[in-house]
Amino acid sequence: RWRDGQRGALNHLTPDRIVSAARLVRTGDTVTLARPLDTRTSPADPTPADHHMTMLPDVDIGSGSLRFAKDYIGLDYHNDTHSHLDALSHVAYRGHFYDGTPEAAVTEHGASADAVEVLRNGLVGRGVLLDVPRVRGVRWLEPGDNVLPDDLTAAEQEHDVRVGTGDILLVRTGHARRLAELGPWDTATAKAGLHPRVAHFLGERGVAALGSDGNSDTAPSAVDGIRFPIHALAINAMGIHLLDYLQFEDLVPQCEATGRWEFLFVASPLRITHGTGSPVNPVAIF
Repeated sequence: RWRDGQRGALNHLTPDRIVSAARLVRTGDTVTLARPLDTRTSPADPTPADHHMTMLPDVDIGSGSLRFAKDYIGLDYHNDTHSHLDALSHVAYRGHFYDGTPEAAVTEHGASADAVEVLRNGLVGRGVLLDVPRVRGVRWLEPGDNVLPDDLTAAEQEHDVRVGTGDILLVRTGHARRLAELGPWDTATAKAGLHPRVAHFLGERGVAALGSDGNSDTAPSAVDGIRFPIHALAINAMGIHLLDYLQFEDLVPQCEATGRWEFLFVASPLRITHGTGSPVNPVAIF
């Protein structure tokens, strides 16, 4: 579809659209969209991050009274709870990644195609938040509930915003708020997400990237035999990078206070050579 197939739907995000998104900055207020790094094992996070100290200030390294503290971080980030970005090499379907790249392109050494390095210069553009629980008049969507295309158009009308070509669409289900208020549960088998019919909305609007406070997929899946239909449709079929397990509880008050549900979105994935994704801390700038 595009000359640079490695970018997928990022081809919608042209320099002119990035310049237009930068014009949305008026106050300079910044808001993180990432969850705190979770190092505790729970039903919602069976693979927590490993964070430990590698040097304390009581260690004399021969620098006199000048001392250092150092720490290590490691995580299997393609799992529940960790805020991360999925590259196009993350999801294979029927033997192929996006754009026909063979499954064999990913080996024990990583991805030789469709890797996260395509975003080495960052993901920058117009971010649009659609708050589905707000429109439905609830605090959050219950596990297993599906966000439908009509929910997204209703949110557009309520927020007075319209998702357009090259946008980074963020869909709130209230997953992070439910976790905070009710405590962890087995989120891998029960969470709200997008119904596969939303793929038509993504394609018609020319969305460049999609993020959610879950992983965009509903559990249990609405499709027999396909556990992650949004991952299959968005990443594998449409070339749309996904941002999983963000949090919008800090963002919503800013949107409400300003009356603006659009903003400059900035995320800088790590430069992981041959990586299938990256931990990420996206920021909304008003």
